[in-house]
Amino acid sequence: MVGGGEGAFIGAVHRSAAGLDNALDLVCGAFASDAERSRRSGANLGLPPERCYADFNSMFAAEAELPADERMEFVAIVTPNNLHLAVASAAFKHGFHVLSDKPATTTLAECFQLRDAQQASGCLYGLTHPYGSYPLIVEAAERVRAGALGTIRKVIVEYTQGWLAEPIERRGQKQAIWRLDPKRAGLSSCMGDIGVHAFHLAEFVTNLRTTELCADLNSIVAGRELDDDGAAFLRFDNGARGVLVASQICTGDENDLRLRIYGDAASLDWRQEEPNSLWLKHAHKPIELIRSGGTNFGAAARAHSRLPAGHPEGYLEAFANVYRNFAAQVRAHGAGANGDPAPRGVPGIKAALRGMAFIETVVAASKSAQKWHAFPSIAD
Repeated sequence: MVGGGEGAFIGAVHRSAAGLDNALDLVCGAFASDAERSRRSGANLGLPPERCYADFNSMFAAEAELPADERMEFVAIVTPNNLHLAVASAAFKHGFHVLSDKPATTTLAECFQLRDAQQASGCLYGLTHPYGSYPLIVEAAERVRAGALGTIRKVIVEYTQGWLAEPIERRGQKQAIWRLDPKRAGLSSCMGDIGVHAFHLAEFVTNLRTTELCADLNSIVAGRELDDDGAAFLRFDNGARGVLVASQICTGDENDLRLRIYGDAASLDWRQEEPNSLWLKHAHKPIELIRSGGTNFGAAARAHSRLPAGHPEGYLEAFANVYRNFAAQVRAHGAGANGDPAPRGVPGIKAALRGMAFIETVVAASKSAQKWHAFPSIAD
């Protein structure tokens, strides 16, 4: 792991998710920019001193020299955004796979550099979009692909939080400070932090691709350089229209991610704060409630569920699905042609490119007097 040391929020989430299936071990890390804090963080996690590194470059160099059955196999990147490219590129150079927090980089040009480095290395790359690994989101995607909704006409995706409704960055709140700092966060705060999750969810479930967008981003709390609120209209490649709302100044909201997809035969409605329920609303028959673990659950969704019906599975389990699936990819990669059938995928370099393209385009569109902006061409 790079990043995620003492005082960090998301590192603990990654470690808990990685350990949920007892299939992965944390073997080393460079947990902080300060060498002593990194060593102390690793010691608190039970790692031997020689595997608690002062920086990621020395970690990759030292690990690459270890015997194959001892060295690390992949790195989880849980740093602020500005370090993602440097860490991933160094990992690829030394032959290590990468699982990174989103966004993949701070600009689209950097993301193409990342793609080139990954392709040259032959290593795997995964991006942590855990919301796409909820069992009922997988079920929703499968039903859309099976034609249950008919032709998709409208997509509404919203992600609202209230934690930045006040200027907590001025009070020393660590997570707010770096997310609102353009030197570390990149082009966007709100859209880069949660808007990109909403964008990925919309494209993943519908299996559509955004072709154009227009946007309005705002810095509601005075004095902020980056956005804390915004919205975009989307046009998809089948002619469908979409609305994406992302805001972190919605007072009282926690993590209210909601996806609604409307077809000409039926519609779907899912909320992250009640993740075990998916509403399927038909045009000419009663509304159907699909529950996690139920009998009307598809095979793909069952593979992402661990518990019998009625036992809540939430964010940590969805995050664990990302780790479990990526670990399966790493094992299959090592086994080569003699491995098991291809494991379920994790969002990879193409998702990284589309996510960064969304952030860059939505920021540019908001600054422009032009209404519609073409989405960059990124081949599937």
